[in-house]
Amino acid sequence: MLIRAAVIDAPNNAFIIQELALEPPGPGEVLVRMAGTGVCHSDLIVRDAWYPVPFPVVLGHEGAGVVEAVGNEVTEVSPGDHVVLSFDSCGSCTRCRTGAPAYCAEFLTHNFGCDRPDGSVSLRRGPSRVNGFFFGQSSFATHALAPRRSVVKIPADLPLALMGPLGCGVQTGTCAVLKALRCEAGSRIAVFGSGSVGCSAVMAAVVAGCSTIAVVGRNKHRLRLAEELGATHVADAGSANVTESLRSISGGMGFDYSIEATGDPGLLRAAVDVLHTRGTCGVIGAARPGIEVALEMSGLMFGRRLQGIVEGDSVPQVDIPLIAGLHQKGLLPFDRMITTYPFEAINEAAQDVTAGKCVKPVLLFQE
Repeated sequence: MLIRAAVIDAPNNAFIIQELALEPPGPGEVLVRMAGTGVCHSDLIVRDAWYPVPFPVVLGHEGAGVVEAVGNEVTEVSPGDHVVLSFDSCGSCTRCRTGAPAYCAEFLTHNFGCDRPDGSVSLRRGPSRVNGFFFGQSSFATHALAPRRSVVKIPADLPLALMGPLGCGVQTGTCAVLKALRCEAGSRIAVFGSGSVGCSAVMAAVVAGCSTIAVVGRNKHRLRLAEELGATHVADAGSANVTESLRSISGGMGFDYSIEATGDPGLLRAAVDVLHTRGTCGVIGAARPGIEVALEMSGLMFGRRLQGIVEGDSVPQVDIPLIAGLHQKGLLPFDRMITTYPFEAINEAAQDVTAGKCVKPVLLFQE
């Protein structure tokens, strides 16, 4: 079938919407007509070659839409189902079999290889291949072909076009608090970063019953939104005494938990320094490969822990429906972060989120 997709021909190039040919679903694959797709920080740093993928490529990994067809072997969803698309995993390695697919032994191959395990692709531009299956979906397109493990059914009464961020940004921030760190009621948490992941962590901290929720960021609009979503305190990341400010906020005790969601090594150092004894810092922010951070070793000796977190430690088929349920109950209003754009305005959406003019852009597709 012919589809329209946003193609990146080379690193640092603009997205160009073009007509491509998409294969029908093979065994274990699902064809989804997209309703909406979130624009994630990871899409933009891959566009800019922070992490290697083959070009030309169709990116996009926060897709939501309607199942149009399924390959044989697929029993989890049927045509007409509303679904969110998330990351892919092999399903057979030790990590996958023990409930940790975000740490799949083949995670990089399945999500950044941009082809099937046999090396074939599903997209063509004339006679030439275009790489797809980015994060198991390549959902910057009117239609996406996804492996069954990337597809999660959601209730049909949810606003489908806005549900895509559940597949990555919202899932990451929410599950980092509720699942990876398991923040207790009454605990204190500092969130470094006020983008979609940081704001999702704030909402989850409210659900968890954290007594102090401090957010560190540079964008006043985003910090104001974080307060509206439940942050009890905000602090300017550019302040020379941000660590002292946070210690004061915690009453001099330090924080039980912190989350670093910016990829800034200086803020990671601060996120560790503000911890109380036996506190844990969850590292979520994506940094350029090779970036290093300096930590005070004696500070780590008192039970402080540094924990890397991918996708919030989530199991998409389990956790996305739970997050959607929290949203339905009004407990996780992530739609307040969203600014919508027509698919054709993808470059404008990318520019706006980079400039901090919005928190979570979502591209909408016409019927």
